[in-house]
Amino acid sequence: PPTVLEFWRGSVTDFYDSYDEMFEFFCDNTTIHGTIRLVCSKRNKLKTAFWSLLFTVTVILFYYTSALVFLQYYSYTVAVTMGLMFQQSTFPAITVCSLNPYRYEVVQSSLSQLDSMTGQALQQLYGYQPPATKAAGTAAAPGIRLDTGVVLERTGPDTVGFKLCNATGGDCFYQSYGSGVQAVTEWYTFQYVNIMSQVPSYIKQSDDANIEDFIFSCMFSGMPCSDSEYSRFHHPTYGNCYTFNSANSSKLWQASKPGRDYGLSLILRTEQNDYIPFLSTVAGARIMVHDQESPPFMEEGGFDMRPGFETSLGIRMLEATRMPDPYGNCTEDGSNVPVLNLYSSAYTVQVPECSCFQLALVEACGCGYYFYPLPPNASYCSYNNTAWAGHCYYKLYRQFISDELGCVDKCAQPCTTKRFAVTPGYAAWPDSSSEKWIFNLLSLQNNYSVTTVRNDVAKLNVYFRELNMKTISESAATNVIWLLSNIGSQWSLWFGSSVLSWLEVGELGIDCCIMVFVLAYRRRRSRAERRRARGTGDSEAAPPPPPSF
Repeated sequence: PPTVLEFWRGSVTDFYDSYDEMFEFFCDNTTIHGTIRLVCSKRNKLKTAFWSLLFTVTVILFYYTSALVFLQYYSYTVAVTMGLMFQQSTFPAITVCSLNPYRYEVVQSSLSQLDSMTGQALQQLYGYQPPATKAAGTAAAPGIRLDTGVVLERTGPDTVGFKLCNATGGDCFYQSYGSGVQAVTEWYTFQYVNIMSQVPSYIKQSDDANIEDFIFSCMFSGMPCSDSEYSRFHHPTYGNCYTFNSANSSKLWQASKPGRDYGLSLILRTEQNDYIPFLSTVAGARIMVHDQESPPFMEEGGFDMRPGFETSLGIRMLEATRMPDPYGNCTEDGSNVPVLNLYSSAYTVQVPECSCFQLALVEACGCGYYFYPLPPNASYCSYNNTAWAGHCYYKLYRQFISDELGCVDKCAQPCTTKRFAVTPGYAAWPDSSSEKWIFNLLSLQNNYSVTTVRNDVAKLNVYFRELNMKTISESAATNVIWLLSNIGSQWSLWFGSSVLSWLEVGELGIDCCIMVFVLAYRRRRSRAERRRARGTGDSEAAPPPPPSF
């Protein structure tokens, strides 16, 4: 049988005698441009050196530009595409709040001491005695504890605020405001929240108003709304809120055409006779347009409508789609967000942020904020369980808004979001020529006082301006096809060759590896032949043995 060397050099496959022969053959026959110049100019040392240097620089530049291509590929950049889609759209959820959490006559006894403190503060700071506080008591209602040490005072020449201390009194700071109105409202809200967290639930439930007391009329696409098309919840400061076309509705509304005739129309009662004086400083109603799966965060996303006006909201749907990891930091359903979801709703960016703050507050202060849901086995902050809760809350809230708690980094954006761009319009309603007959009809249908002024009612229209949904979607700017195309372009730019040239380089690498074994085999065989030759020569030169006699 043929030896290994005979196999490679025989009739089956020819092989090279040396590396010089191998590289000369490669340079003569390869399709890579420039390599043949290394062979053609081998008799001219200067040209050989020049083309060797040029070829080396070309190889270096190829690897450099290819590295840039790989860096761009692994940077996971995205391309943004915008489009318009015309379709019959699901009408959004509309949440409307009364801006009055409780009728004042229901909670007046619980707030009597707080109202008295507020009147005293206004008298001392501004020389004004509010009429609403004249009948207020100086003692707290039974079961209600109020920290009378947290009072309004001047904290500077142009600032007003209140002092908050920890349990030992060793760590104190002032919560100051440049506006007296803002200072009074914030201080009153702070004390009010502590009081309402102590008020028994049956007292608060006694003020659960019927929808007819706030919404006189509801129409969608010219048809009256039914009881199954709205849901109610109570907000601590915005009062009774009603969400129309929510996820709990029996059937979601569909908008077949744009325009106010095919949207939601509400007539609201905005009467202010029974507002809490120092808490409700805004008259009208609070509105928010949101997706059915999103909880209504009225503080962040809502806006106020004016009483005595017709507010028309033309809406347009926007849908944004983001790329997940590694292209971006978004989550499909929030399951990979390291924050316990305290809301029984779909994932939005506000849900984990509020949950993150509430969990941090419970851990640091031992109680939760009255505006947010509670984790298991926790209670809301009040003077009954944590006297220094205000100091703890405001200190932690400062850390929250400066992102020292890390809630923003923990809470990723949802990969798919729907939001509604709102274009408001306002007009006085009703006008002077029609207010009489409108008030008379309202009095017949809703026991409305015909002597009430126009500012006690308001009208709201919500409709699609157009049914074109604007889409903003991300896609991968680079993929495997892009990578191969750019690497191929770089190869063609520097060497003017194709994929087959890559195979030639691969073949050269394989031949180099084989050549190592071939040369090793040749050296081993050469040494063996030399040893045999020396052994044969020694046997021939030895004298014959002497004859035996």
